[in-house]
Amino acid sequence: MPKRLFLLLPLFLLFGCASHKYREISFLPENLKPKKDEPKLNVFTPKNATEKLPVLIFIHGGNWNRGDKDTYVLMGRNFAKKGVVTVIPDYTLSPDADFEQMTKQVAAAIEWTRQNASKYNGDPDKIFISGHSAGGHLAALAVMNPKYGIAKGTIKGMILNDAAGLDIDQHLSAFPPTEKWKYLNTWSNDKKRWQDASPINFLDKETPAIYMYTGRKTFDMIALGNDRFLEALKKVQPNAKRQFNNKNHFSMVIQYFFSGSNRYPEALQFIEKQLGSR
Repeated sequence: MPKRLFLLLPLFLLFGCASHKYREISFLPENLKPKKDEPKLNVFTPKNATEKLPVLIFIHGGNWNRGDKDTYVLMGRNFAKKGVVTVIPDYTLSPDADFEQMTKQVAAAIEWTRQNASKYNGDPDKIFISGHSAGGHLAALAVMNPKYGIAKGTIKGMILNDAAGLDIDQHLSAFPPTEKWKYLNTWSNDKKRWQDASPINFLDKETPAIYMYTGRKTFDMIALGNDRFLEALKKVQPNAKRQFNNKNHFSMVIQYFFSGSNRYPEALQFIEKQLGSR
């Protein structure tokens, strides 16, 4: 066994005892299933839960062309241990899907969660969503762009962790997509599609409350996009909060692998605040 996995084994054993993991659940309607490698989702629940609990959907990052749900088992178990039912879906990656297909799949995961949360001790009226990097973009776009069909009020709040692409139109206008990182497939050369892909363009007074994190050592693209998004967000949510962590882009999500991370009480406080304000 590799040394790193050996060191993590006690964490798996500890948190595995405090939660249930339901693996490889189908969630896509037939019209969104790809011809191969159908994305599935995992659900993490506290053991012995007797009440309906808040639900958090987490969308993984990976530059829209890599990443998978199984990297985030510890995050799912950590949130479950703290009383939050956690749903972590996969989605089809570029070049096998573009941003629109990915976002439709994320929206399908939201709708599946709304319909099925109660089966896992989750409250369908207390659904939140979070995402890191590209996952933050897809989470925000699925919720905010009405073309993806998520009814207003379905999502009670969003936690965007060093999210990329919040103003992807601005970035691609300055740095047009090429085959590098499969961006041409992800975004195309159509500026109208870039605008349609930018969550910043769909902010309004009905946007769910947003809690933003930005790494002080993150990529310039992300830092600039987060700055622009926050400036626009404050026009509709004057009390919107953005927290800086002294971390690079990858450490911003790795910190969730540790149960003692301060990000957990911050997330729980945000969830409680939104539910208390209803």
